[in-house]
Amino acid sequence: MAVRRQPTLRDVAAAAGVAVSTASRALTRPGRVNANTADRVVAVAKELGYIPSASARALLSGRTATVALVLPDVTNPFFFGLVRGTGARLRESGYVQVLADTEESAEVELDTLRKLRGQVDGAVLAASRLSDEQIGAAAADLALVVVNRTIPGTPGVLLDTAGGMVQALEHLASSGHTRVAYASGPATSWSDRRRREALEPAAVRLGVELVLLGPYAPLRASGAQAADAAADAGVTAVIAFNDLLAFGVLERLDARGIAVPERMSVIGCDDIFGADLVRPALTTVASPVEQAGRMAADLLLARLEGGRSGDEDGDAFDEPAVAARDAAFPVMLPTRLIVRSSTGVAG
Repeated sequence: MAVRRQPTLRDVAAAAGVAVSTASRALTRPGRVNANTADRVVAVAKELGYIPSASARALLSGRTATVALVLPDVTNPFFFGLVRGTGARLRESGYVQVLADTEESAEVELDTLRKLRGQVDGAVLAASRLSDEQIGAAAADLALVVVNRTIPGTPGVLLDTAGGMVQALEHLASSGHTRVAYASGPATSWSDRRRREALEPAAVRLGVELVLLGPYAPLRASGAQAADAAADAGVTAVIAFNDLLAFGVLERLDARGIAVPERMSVIGCDDIFGADLVRPALTTVASPVEQAGRMAADLLLARLEGGRSGDEDGDAFDEPAVAARDAAFPVMLPTRLIVRSSTGVAG
């Protein structure tokens, strides 16, 4: 008894009386072909029992329906909201999200972007540790959207953590703190540079002496070193690069018998899970991370699908529309200071 051959896309196209490329679009992107044609192709495919494979769809359409979210540290709870936001929006549009962890390494990040070419349709690059030139070069070969970074010509979403840090300093100044430390993040962090650039003039305006400490890895384990440096610097408050670092600062200060906030106030950034559970509960800068993820996915989807003209083949880019859209970047989202019990009046 002969085994029935699995029908192919070519069989569907022949039976429907259309080109293979048209049959492919009708099954994967029906909005790009005439509605009657799409209905006919779908009906024929069902009648023949055609089941398209993911690899076949990628080969015929040039698309993989996969997007990478590239993160410097997948274990950092700050990025959980970003993962959820991008993932939900991409899933709504029929895309699968994959995660890439670059382990706070610019070299790993660059190598990852090189390897992603041809494997995914695009990528959301969060808190990149690469230079502007490296990101620009990568964007020439792979559709990119950046989060917490500004790159000319590349879509991006920016969380105003620099403004949040100024709010933190203003809060401390209003509580009588006149000598405050900033425990900075990685030397390769673009966001950290923006924060320092915002804090320094704000300190002058507020009459606060700002002491720069670090750089530190944005990890809880680095908090002990940051806390010791803050104590040695004679400050009455420390603003940490992120909540993980602030958790470590709180732990070390407690071990040294330095009461928080009576002798030292501590502020973090990100409002990650647990920021309100540590003792004392952490004052921190909160960001709309999940919203940023959805917006970043929207920008990438627009770059992948919305920059094409309405012709059936979808081969021609509408350059003026793309240029106008890109001119609006980056999208800025505000942050806010959440005051909890880790800050108080200067001792």
